[in-house]
Amino acid sequence: MNPNAFDIFFRTFLKCLEGLPLTLLLTFSAVLMGLVLAIPLSVIHARRSTFPARCVRLFAYFFTGTPLLVQMYLFYKGFPEFDWVQSLMETEAFDFLKEGFFWVWLALTLNTTAYLIEIFSGAIKNTDNGEVEAGRAYGLSAGQVTRHIVLPSALRRALPAYSNEVIMMLQSTALASSFTLYEVMGQAIIMNSETYRPFPVFIAAATVYLLLTFILVYLFRLAENRYLAHLKPRTH
Repeated sequence: MNPNAFDIFFRTFLKCLEGLPLTLLLTFSAVLMGLVLAIPLSVIHARRSTFPARCVRLFAYFFTGTPLLVQMYLFYKGFPEFDWVQSLMETEAFDFLKEGFFWVWLALTLNTTAYLIEIFSGAIKNTDNGEVEAGRAYGLSAGQVTRHIVLPSALRRALPAYSNEVIMMLQSTALASSFTLYEVMGQAIIMNSETYRPFPVFIAAATVYLLLTFILVYLFRLAENRYLAHLKPRTH
């Protein structure tokens, strides 16, 4: 890059930092709400023979089987067509429905919920039978075994896959720029429209995402070292 390109890179980098709070808000609010929803739904999903399990499986199949961008358009453009949604949007209490943030956040939340259901239900089904039998031997009910033994064990073992999902969700927030949200990618698009220099502009945006990813990987590695230490082979 020539000197002018370096100048554009640094200006864009600083501009992208202005969109960082929105990127972090979208990411962590979506993954936290997705976590809250996915834990009970994954327990239901693991019981394959029941009707609720089939409903949860259908939900997960739809959101994992269709592109996230399509889901965002479905919520942002599709839902406001319904009369009941339009009537809500006309009331002051539901003004937030007029903004792109809510619909993008909803799509991100439901998408990550679906993936987390698959991750957690798989971990639940792979729980060692010895742990379950030990809980029953202590006189715990089926619900207590699930709550105190199966879920804590499954969530710990699912931590590496969960960390990957959080990172994927961070990177997916770049799609929010298609809906007039000026997060990191949205700020980069503004700079590109002003400079017409896409290479240094989007290299700067990529650098911001790389730094965020590095921080998340480091934090999750610390968490894995703490909560999964018992799964590592012992050295003598």
